[in-house]
Amino acid sequence: MHLVLKVRKALHLQREVSTLTAITGQPAYQQVADDLRTKILDGTYPVGGALPSTKRLMTAYEVSSTVVRAAISQLRTDGVVAGQPGKAVYVIKEPAALDTVSEASARTLESLERAVEELQLRVARLEAEQAHSGEASSG
Repeated sequence: MHLVLKVRKALHLQREVSTLTAITGQPAYQQVADDLRTKILDGTYPVGGALPSTKRLMTAYEVSSTVVRAAISQLRTDGVVAGQPGKAVYVIKEPAALDTVSEASARTLESLERAVEELQLRVARLEAEQAHSGEASSG
C-alpha cells in the first residue's frame, strides 16, 4: 500500500476534505487510480481478473463511491479496465508503467524540498547569531 494511503489510515478525518487530497494535493480519485494501477502491475489484480466491487474499494481506501467511480472511469479511459456500471470491472491490459512520482507529486516534492532548504538556512543563521551573541557576552 502506498505511503500516502498508510498515512491516511493513521489519520482520522476531522473535516470534509479527504486526507488523501490534503496530504499530496492530488485528487483522491487520482491516488486511488494510481494505487489500482500499481496493484495491476504487481499482479494483485491480474489481466483477465475482476477488480473488487465498488463497495470493497470504498472500504479499502476509505473514500466515497464517487471517488471510486472516478478512479475506475480514469482506468477505463486509459484502456486498462472494461465493464459496465453495476457489473464487474475487468482488467483488460496492464497499464503503462507508472512514473514513480506523478507530475503533481513532483511539484509538491520540489516545493517541500525548497521549504526544507529555506528552513535549514534560517536555522543555520539563528545558530550562528546565537553563537556570536554568546561569544560577545562572554568576552
